[in-house]
Amino acid sequence: MSETTQQVPVEAAGKGKAVNPLLKLALEFGPLAIFFFANSYGDRLFHVAEDRRIFVATGIFIAASLVALVLSRVLMGYLPRMAIVNAIVVTVFGGLTLALDDAFFIKVKPTIVNALFGSVLLGGLFFGRSLLSLVLETVLQLDAEGWRKLTFRWGLFFFVLAAINEVVWRTQTQDFWVAFKVWGVMPLTMIFALAQTPLILKHEIKPAKTEE
Repeated sequence: MSETTQQVPVEAAGKGKAVNPLLKLALEFGPLAIFFFANSYGDRLFHVAEDRRIFVATGIFIAASLVALVLSRVLMGYLPRMAIVNAIVVTVFGGLTLALDDAFFIKVKPTIVNALFGSVLLGGLFFGRSLLSLVLETVLQLDAEGWRKLTFRWGLFFFVLAAINEVVWRTQTQDFWVAFKVWGVMPLTMIFALAQTPLILKHEIKPAKTEE
């Protein structure tokens, strides 16, 4: 649900084609990796000034995200919801970055997106809805308390990611921010997701055993 999204499985069971997990990871992580390398070597590969690398990388990031969306449709047989959201967000904020010639928009994108996800999840809880269950109910089967706790934790985590992004892009160099966005956020998200395993196991609804 984050931009690597990113990062939380959302696909409906039994929908589309079976896809190798490594291929699925490549489709999700590939555009970010391409963004990193384009920013790191854009001046040498595309003969632009060093301070223009971020704009070249942003344009390539938009294209790579859209290509990943098309490949997801072709290889998986359907469009994952988070892939759609990611492509739209990257295109909008990346487009503003290029149109206004201001890297502020691509830098603040993770802040806005993560804060939005956190607000949706925690806002849903305020109105008595565990919205995370609507996304993951075909992947996880939890009791009501489990969904509430998991939704609350992910909601807070998204706000933490938003805060971290603000601190990093405002206090560190542009290259450091790009590297952290690619190589820092995903490991943090994976560690957090794995840390929820005890909660998931505790509240998991076991399928009823059929009598022979």
